[in-house]
Amino acid sequence: MKSRREILEEFVAQDPSESFSRYALALELEKEKRVHEAVEHLREVISRDPGYTAAYQQLGRLLGQIGLLDDARDIYQRGIEAARASGDHRSISEMQDALEMIE
Repeated sequence: MKSRREILEEFVAQDPSESFSRYALALELEKEKRVHEAVEHLREVISRDPGYTAAYQQLGRLLGQIGLLDDARDIYQRGIEAARASGDHRSISEMQDALEMIE
């Protein structure tokens, strides 16, 4: 039986531009302590779909966890702008709070 990660890897291979599958794969990789791989997938989500605000939140959090605070700040700031553009007030608030915690 295939693991959730393996299934998500197949989905990403079938349609690399589909944001949700890649985002979900990143979360699975994080659960497996494969944080650097998760970071790369989240960066790819943002690159392909700059309006996917959840990816900014997760990427900022992971970058902060691995000590890349300048990168985390940059991602949160970019995420806040993306959330503003889409009117996602909840994400704006959450990312502003996260940004304040690392400053």
